[in-house]
Amino acid sequence: MSAQIGHLSLDEARARLKRWPTQAAPISTAEYQQRIEHARVLMQAQGVDALLVNAGTSLRYFAGVPWGATERLVALLITRSGEPVMICPVFEEGSLDAVLRIPTDKRLWEEHDDPYALVAQVLCERNAGRLALDPGAAFGIHTGLSRHLDAAHISDATAIIDGCRMCKSPAELALMQQACDMTLFVQQLAAGIAHEGIGTDTLIRFIDEAHRALGADNGSTFCIVQFGHATAFPHGIPGVQHLREGELALIDTGCTVQGYHSDITRTWIYGQPDDAQRRIWDLERAAQQAAFDAVRPGVACEDVDAAARGVLEAAGLGPDYRLPGLPHRTGHGCGLAIHEAPYLVRGNRTPLAPGMCASNEPMIVVPGSFGVRLEDHFYVTENGAQWFTPPSLAIDRPFA
Repeated sequence: MSAQIGHLSLDEARARLKRWPTQAAPISTAEYQQRIEHARVLMQAQGVDALLVNAGTSLRYFAGVPWGATERLVALLITRSGEPVMICPVFEEGSLDAVLRIPTDKRLWEEHDDPYALVAQVLCERNAGRLALDPGAAFGIHTGLSRHLDAAHISDATAIIDGCRMCKSPAELALMQQACDMTLFVQQLAAGIAHEGIGTDTLIRFIDEAHRALGADNGSTFCIVQFGHATAFPHGIPGVQHLREGELALIDTGCTVQGYHSDITRTWIYGQPDDAQRRIWDLERAAQQAAFDAVRPGVACEDVDAAARGVLEAAGLGPDYRLPGLPHRTGHGCGLAIHEAPYLVRGNRTPLAPGMCASNEPMIVVPGSFGVRLEDHFYVTENGAQWFTPPSLAIDRPFA
């Protein structure tokens, strides 16, 4: 058995859980204001007069408000000039004030009011006829706006939202780095407490406990633990499995720090690998490295995906999404959302740029047998890519 797997008791692992010693700084008020101004530049380039940002990750990005969307409209309206406007229910004003990170005008509505009329009123006041709508907004918001605005003047704000959010600032990278460092440590402890017969449910509970103890926002944001044949399903299958000698274990988990995500997968062997397990694991690591090596400013996102697939196809896997092989894209962007632009997938000609972040996870699935996914995230620099976390070394040494 590897010195990194099965060497800890649960009590020994828990004894190592202390609040993370180095805390990344929160996003400053000045940076929030810079984001608003950047949005305005992109609005002008898109030929729109206003941007409506619904509750969710983009509202947190522009205003610091960490609320998810509900049936009640809570939104930020940014016009080309003037103070941004928060549309919010009256009874939520105090809660809003506690989290709002930018100065705004507020237009509050009672339960019987139509909040979309307030949006239309502000647009009229500011002579803003063309509105770009947050792509994360529900269709019902578009319907509500269309009762008061010409639907032909409501456009998709994806280019504006992604144009602001895709390239991370140094402050954002620092928050993501802390989240990644914490999750990698949790992954190390989880492998450490593995033993024959341990259930996936036990590991999931421990991983959540560990993230909370280290100071993550809300424990694990997600957690997939699969053993043996279940590792052949990219997002797992229902039910509890118990670890046996000679099985692969796949653990995919993450947390958030001030809203910014980590997302790390490790696949390792409990015991001694057979030739097939070792071969596929080594191919997975080679494909991950090929994708990393392809990253540099100006390279299209799809070219990174192609680099990983080239390694697998040369080894007789695939091609394309055929199995045994890689059934999905090589990677996804990450930040305030666990999945966001840019996506490393065929057909995406978006050029990489410094500050972009993405996962690197060209999973290999052998149907009916097992799967191997190694997932680490990188960010683009002027010279190429930089890992947030060091990749795995070997099937029995998952941590550098």
